[in-house]
Amino acid sequence: MRPILEVKDLSVSFDVFGGEVQAIRGVNFTVNEGEAVAIVGESGSGKSVTAQTVMRLIATPPGRIKNGSIMFNGRDLLSLSEKEMRKVRGNEIGMIFQDPMTSLNPTMTIGSQITEGLVKHQKLSHSAAKTRAIELLKMVGIPNPEVRLKQYPHNFSGGMRQRVMIAIALACNPALLIADEPTTALDVTIQAQIMELMKDLQKQMNTSIILITHDLGVVADVCDRVIVMYAGQVVETGTIKEIFRNPQHPYTKGLLKSLPRLNQSKDEPLIPIHGTPPDLIKPPQGCGFCSRCEDAMRICATEAPEVTTISETQMVRCWLQDPRAAKGAGMGKEESA
Repeated sequence: MRPILEVKDLSVSFDVFGGEVQAIRGVNFTVNEGEAVAIVGESGSGKSVTAQTVMRLIATPPGRIKNGSIMFNGRDLLSLSEKEMRKVRGNEIGMIFQDPMTSLNPTMTIGSQITEGLVKHQKLSHSAAKTRAIELLKMVGIPNPEVRLKQYPHNFSGGMRQRVMIAIALACNPALLIADEPTTALDVTIQAQIMELMKDLQKQMNTSIILITHDLGVVADVCDRVIVMYAGQVVETGTIKEIFRNPQHPYTKGLLKSLPRLNQSKDEPLIPIHGTPPDLIKPPQGCGFCSRCEDAMRICATEAPEVTTISETQMVRCWLQDPRAAKGAGMGKEESA
């Protein structure tokens, strides 16, 4: 498959009163045409900052893109002017934000917000844009679209507002759709409906998807690959089967152990990841997960781990998987992580 998005050595910092927050530290990943990729990790791992940087929505200041490139269909988005980026946002790359109530304009009707991008990017007349908006609302499962077009965001439930956000993001048939925790604050039934809707739309439109979430449980049936982020870095990538059946990084294993299982007894507790993420104003010298890892070695605290290739599709950034670890090449097991 042809890569549609290639992020290379991306580093992003925020200048705050306490110092420099190194939110993204040397991130690398690709998204292929027609592929659905999940970016997972707990809050503060850098998932949303990565997505916003791809869309060039990082406020500068306080944000700074220190290094790297973001190649989208052969163009480096970081080299484009703001005017050129406006032609990309919503037209070639669509984005679904976390909270539709704050993302939708409460003073504009749903119809106006959907047709706005169609008129600007697709150069449709207002009547043609309205017809297309009705088609989009039908596509995302909203009944009575002709009536709903005239209503405001507060007239919709949380699940319906999220469907409207998906309609807006897909209005111009973007090649890439970024969904930043699209099921946050929705109940389990609505979450399943939204994820099923995104899966169906991907098949219909062959749109590439980046799904950002902290919950591995929602990605198994939708995505092809998983990118695991921790402390502003990619610590593991692999196919769905590889990540769920053969995780290599202790953090990935911890995320999976914290998920409830269908065969889990009511007396069996979930296993949390103890500790807290590191302070990214002063990132650890070695592995960011070292202080929380039960299997940490001496080298984990002093040197950043190198990338180890597990297969053609799976890689991990962990000293435990380094070929030298099995030989005990002076790495030494930590007595206390």
